[in-house]
Amino acid sequence: MAAPMIPPESAPEFLASHGWAGADIRPLAGDASFRRYFRVHKGGETAVLMDAPPKHEDLGPFLKVTDHLLDRGFSPPRPLAVDRATGLLLLEDFGDERVGKVLQREPQREREIYQSAVDILTRLASQAAPADLPPYDQEAMSREVDLFIQWYAPALSLDVDQGSYVRAWQQTWADVLDMVDANPVLALRDYHADNLMVLPGRRELGLLDYQDALAGHAAYDLVSLLQDARRDVTPALEEEMIGHYAAGANVTDLTRFRAHYEILGAQRNTKILGIFTRLWKRDGKAHYLALQPRVWGYLERNLRHPALQAVRAWFEANVPEKSRAVAWAGDIST
Repeated sequence: MAAPMIPPESAPEFLASHGWAGADIRPLAGDASFRRYFRVHKGGETAVLMDAPPKHEDLGPFLKVTDHLLDRGFSPPRPLAVDRATGLLLLEDFGDERVGKVLQREPQREREIYQSAVDILTRLASQAAPADLPPYDQEAMSREVDLFIQWYAPALSLDVDQGSYVRAWQQTWADVLDMVDANPVLALRDYHADNLMVLPGRRELGLLDYQDALAGHAAYDLVSLLQDARRDVTPALEEEMIGHYAAGANVTDLTRFRAHYEILGAQRNTKILGIFTRLWKRDGKAHYLALQPRVWGYLERNLRHPALQAVRAWFEANVPEKSRAVAWAGDIST
C-alpha cells in the first residue's frame, strides 16, 4: 500500500543538525517508488526533503548522477545535506512549476519547452556516459519487459507463451544493444514532463528523478519524453522533435535511429504497462490504471514499425483486443 505522507521520526533531528531547526515539514509528493518528498519551510527559505527508506532505496546512484550532471552544467537540484543511514536527503527546492503543469496553463509554450527538453538530450548524447555507470544491457531490458508477463498477464488472466516472448524481444533489440556497446550515453530513464521543471531566471529546465540512470541508448530518453504516459504529445509534435533532435545530435543514419526509437518505445511502454499494473496490485496505487489506455496507444504505434514485426506477432497471438486499452476503460481498481 502507498505510504502515508507523515515525515519520518528522524527528520527533525536531521534538519536541526543542518541548520533547519524548528522548520515546518509539509507533505509534497510521493511517487511510483518508495520515495516520499516533503517541503521544508523556515522563515522565508524552503528546501525539499527526500525520504528514501534504506530498506527499499539507495541514495548513492542519485547522488552520483547529480554530481555528474552538475559538473557538466546541467540543472539537477543541488544536495544540501544527506544522511545515508536514514535515507534522508535535503535538496534545493525547484518550486512547483513542472512542465506538465506549466503546459496546462500555457499550452502556447509547448514547442518552446519541448525544444529545450530535446536540447538537453542532444547535449547528453554528445558526452560519454560515466565510466562506472551500469549498462542498459540485455539483462536489464529483459528484466523490464518481463514485468508485462509477471504482472499484466496474470491481472487480465492471459495465458501467454513466455518462451516466444523472450525470443521475439531478443531478436528485435539486437542492433539497439550493438549501438549501446559502441556509444553508450547517460540515459536518465524517466525523462518526461512531470520530471522536468521550469525554473525562475534560468533558461534550462531542471531535472528530477534520474536515480535509475544507466549507460544506454541516446533514443531512450527521447522516446520517454515524446511518448509520455502522463500527457498527450501529438504525432506532429513528436515528429518535429525527433527531427530537432536528429539535427542537434548530428544523427547520420536517421532510418536506423528511427527503428531504434520505436524499438525502445515498445520496450519502455511494455514495461510501463507491467509497472502500472504492479503499482495497482502490489502497492495499492490504482490511479495509475487511468494511464494504461494512453500507453497502449503508444505501444500499438510502435508495433507498426517493421523492426518490431516479431514482437507485434507475439502481441497479436497472445494479447487480444479486449485485453488491451479497452480493458482499462472501466473501474477495475478494487
